[in-house]
Amino acid sequence: MAANPSPEEFQAAQRGDRAALESLLAHSRQDLRRYAEYHCSINDVEDAVQESLFLVARKIGHLRAIEAYASWLFRIVKRECNRLKRGLRRMVLQPSLEEIDGPHYPPPDGLLRDLARTLQAMPAHYREIVLLRDYEGLSMAEIAARLGLHLEAAKARLHRARGLARQLLSVPEAPLMPA
Repeated sequence: MAANPSPEEFQAAQRGDRAALESLLAHSRQDLRRYAEYHCSINDVEDAVQESLFLVARKIGHLRAIEAYASWLFRIVKRECNRLKRGLRRMVLQPSLEEIDGPHYPPPDGLLRDLARTLQAMPAHYREIVLLRDYEGLSMAEIAARLGLHLEAAKARLHRARGLARQLLSVPEAPLMPA
């Protein structure tokens, strides 16, 4: 069982003395580790000790009596061990196939074909502004300057071009007729 710190060191740590707090945590670390080895899984021991020491450093000012320090310390590390066990249990019990699998996108060749078909079907002024913005990555101010338009006119043209592109992409492709 951990020995309670000296009253002077404890009070200095509560007042915010950094050296006293570091000394207090250093003296408590080995006892916390020993206790965590009993209550935590082997992989979680160091994490539980670190999180516990961090919490002790933040909350030591709220502890009223030096006599309660040791039991408070061990309750914190036991609670941290239980939290880590619950997290592991959640990870093991929940299927994570959707997270690993990721979103399903159409095959790139089909998407590229659809985009090429859509760009080809668009009027030249719409195709040009879409390519400048989405392919070359120009800002709206740069596009407006290059096309000789006001900024608002360039924004409106891009908005109309993207609307047309959405419309053209949503139309299913007509099946090819054998020749």
